[in-house]
Amino acid sequence: MKKILLVLLLMSGNAFAEEISVKVQGMVCSMCAQGIKKKFSAIKEVKTIDVNLDQKLVSISTEEGRNIDDETIKKIITEAGYNVANIERK
Repeated sequence: MKKILLVLLLMSGNAFAEEISVKVQGMVCSMCAQGIKKKFSAIKEVKTIDVNLDQKLVSISTEEGRNIDDETIKKIITEAGYNVANIERK
């Protein structure tokens, strides 16, 4: 019975959208924010993307049942010319 509950819990965790907050170093202008927003908007897992230039924060909301791993996030941001300071998932 415990195994069944564990499997159900693991499966149900994948059915939810995820909120990801990424602290980015090096963003200084609106063009920086637009570039990052454009890169993430092209990814099928991303439902919404918001870039807060003042807080140097990129907020990503994934499509339900989809996820983006930390390495992919870091790769996109570093290829755009910035550094990832921190990634938090909610």
